[in-house]
Amino acid sequence: MEPKHKDVTSIVEADEIEALFVQTAHGMSFENGKLTLHALAPTTLFFSDRPDRVTGHITSQEFVDSWDQGTDSFASNPPNAVLSIFHTDSVSDVVVELLDVELSGSQIAYTIEILDGEMPASGGPSALFIDTVGRPLSPVSVAGMHRRDRREDRRDRRR
Repeated sequence: MEPKHKDVTSIVEADEIEALFVQTAHGMSFENGKLTLHALAPTTLFFSDRPDRVTGHITSQEFVDSWDQGTDSFASNPPNAVLSIFHTDSVSDVVVELLDVELSGSQIAYTIEILDGEMPASGGPSALFIDTVGRPLSPVSVAGMHRRDRREDRRDRRR
C-alpha cells in the first residue's frame, strides 16, 4: 500500500482537526505491560465530530511516525484508548493509556497502563479506539483541510 502522506512533519504542523483513531486486528495479546495487536489492518481509520465530519485512513506506519511529532504529541501527552475484544459470546472493553508504540510488520505493540477493566492474556478480533484529548494537532489535518474545502464547495452549490 502506498502511503498518502510522505512528509509527516508537514501534516502535523497543518491546521488542526480533532480526530479519533481506530485500529483493527485479527487478534491481541498482553504480557508485561505490552499490548500487541496481531494481523493489524494496514490502515488506521480516523474520523472527527461535527461540524467537520472528516473521515479517512492513514497507513499504520504514518500513525506511528507521527507519535512524537508536534508540541502536544502522543509521546508528550499519552492518549487514552478503549480496546474492544470480540469473543464468541461477548465483547469485553478495557480502558488503557497508551504510553509508547512500536510497529513491526503487521503487529503493533503499545506499552500501556490499564485504567479500567481486565486485560486478558490473549483474545480474538479487536478494535482499539484512540482518543485525541491532549492531541489537537492530529496527523490527518491536511486530509481534513482538503475534504473540508470540498464540502464547503458542495454546500455553496446547494444554496
